[in-house]
Amino acid sequence: MSRVHVVYAHPSPGSFTREVLDSFLSGLSAYTLTDLHEVGFPAVMSAAEYTRKATDPVPADVAAEQERLEAADVWAFVYPVWWADCPAILKGWFDRVWTTGWAYQPMRLRPARRAIVLCTAGYTLEELEVRGHHQAMRAVMLDDRIGARAETSEFVVLGGSATAGADWPALKARHLERAAALGRSVQAPASSP
Repeated sequence: MSRVHVVYAHPSPGSFTREVLDSFLSGLSAYTLTDLHEVGFPAVMSAAEYTRKATDPVPADVAAEQERLEAADVWAFVYPVWWADCPAILKGWFDRVWTTGWAYQPMRLRPARRAIVLCTAGYTLEELEVRGHHQAMRAVMLDDRIGARAETSEFVVLGGSATAGADWPALKARHLERAAALGRSVQAPASSP
């Protein structure tokens, strides 16, 4: 059974992104969750955090997040695409939690077995690909932010909420089922060789 830590970034409890989170969580038997807005996670790195040495202690909120990540085999990041990236609060989470001496220079963090990025978008995946946004978002999140910190990673965009029109209810239902199926895939037992 995989141990899963989920980092969630959306301010509205009534959002489609929240429904996606709930569907994803419905597929998991056990998980820890950091709802960045609910806990009021400070997204702005202080000068002291910026200048700390690799051996210096980190703030308590950062240490708590690092402990949750270290205890998990799988990490999931659930958020909406805003301005072709994650919300500022999640970007600030990476700025503060991926500390020197833990996530890099040197990396003491035990890499996760799997990282899942699950995001919602107003545009369809096809529209994001035509503009080059999907490729850029995927590269930034998987190659830079997650990188070698996970053995495998995937980037899933559930798009079209702003452009689907009358087709939105059916598309929304498919997206929610995909999120639930992704959660179930995390908890599925590994195949025998």
